[in-house]
Amino acid sequence: MGPGPSTVSPNVYRALSTYTVGHLDRRFLDIMDDVKQMIRDLFKTNNKLTLPVSGTGTAAMESCFVNMIEKNDKILIPENGYFGKRMIDMCSRLGADVDVLSFEWGKPLDIDILKKKLEKNSYKFLAMVHAETSTGVRNPVEEISSFLNKDTIFIVDAVTSLGTIELNVDLWGIDAIYSCSQKGLSCPPGASPVSFSEKAMNKILNRKTKVPNFYLDMQQIIQYLEGEQRTYHHTAPINSMYAIYQGLLDIHNEGLDNIISRHAEAHNLLVQELNEIGVEMLVSKEFRLPSLNSVIIPKGLDDFQIRSKLINNYNIEIGAGLGPLSGKIWRIGLMGYSANKNNVNILINALKDIIS
Repeated sequence: MGPGPSTVSPNVYRALSTYTVGHLDRRFLDIMDDVKQMIRDLFKTNNKLTLPVSGTGTAAMESCFVNMIEKNDKILIPENGYFGKRMIDMCSRLGADVDVLSFEWGKPLDIDILKKKLEKNSYKFLAMVHAETSTGVRNPVEEISSFLNKDTIFIVDAVTSLGTIELNVDLWGIDAIYSCSQKGLSCPPGASPVSFSEKAMNKILNRKTKVPNFYLDMQQIIQYLEGEQRTYHHTAPINSMYAIYQGLLDIHNEGLDNIISRHAEAHNLLVQELNEIGVEMLVSKEFRLPSLNSVIIPKGLDDFQIRSKLINNYNIEIGAGLGPLSGKIWRIGLMGYSANKNNVNILINALKDIIS
């Protein structure tokens, strides 16, 4: 019940044990085609270039930036947590002209401040985190397209939001988006969804310079994963792709609306039960993530000691705070297969035993 990886579902474990075939085997390529379509459905997009990157969420993140950003490209990054700062680091390494808007950790991005910044300046890119894993904040990504310049490419981190809360790539005007397999999809890390709009794809295809990363070069990956004639680029993690296929299929079978409701119900029960034992939430109700719950550690309790007792005595993992929130909060994950009321009750009973 930490910030990820989440609990892998039994169906996914079974899929992982399927025999391995070649990475250019027609049977595997057919599975990949199905995976791409299920990712489109989950992202709610018609983007042609939608696929699972061979790697963790960080690889998917880097694939979005390294394929589009070139030296001196101007990008605005509003950040309110660890993974917003990681965006800044990646773009700086690519030589981008990075403009940063910093907000308090645990608070959402201020849309009015962001809007004024965009009105005064012209940017080639805007990048922001939808669900900030370090704080449990949901940023109002859905409001951005109403005032964003049509020529600006909008990049979004959906690592903790995909498959847990509402997300609509096409309706919200998102041009490039990335996620991972080990949170809302209830899979092991290793295959991470990305999607690029036509506008983003045009930027990739019309670069002035070669993509400075061979492994994540979308111009080459397309030749491996698109069309009738497939060209070798890298050896895909075959069994990880079996896993994400099954994870996506499970989401399809349960229904996304049902899954979003399940996450909300588990979250609401957690908040209620924590309140009864005197534990408060960090994030205001409107902007809380149901999948990643940041709770304020009560005065007098030792962060490390409590988490150690949970894992050693009850086999329950919860996450520590990061950065300025280290030692101040716990991060409780209710993601994918883990998002259920039974898990909440088990955790609450364990906390009651320890705290008393």
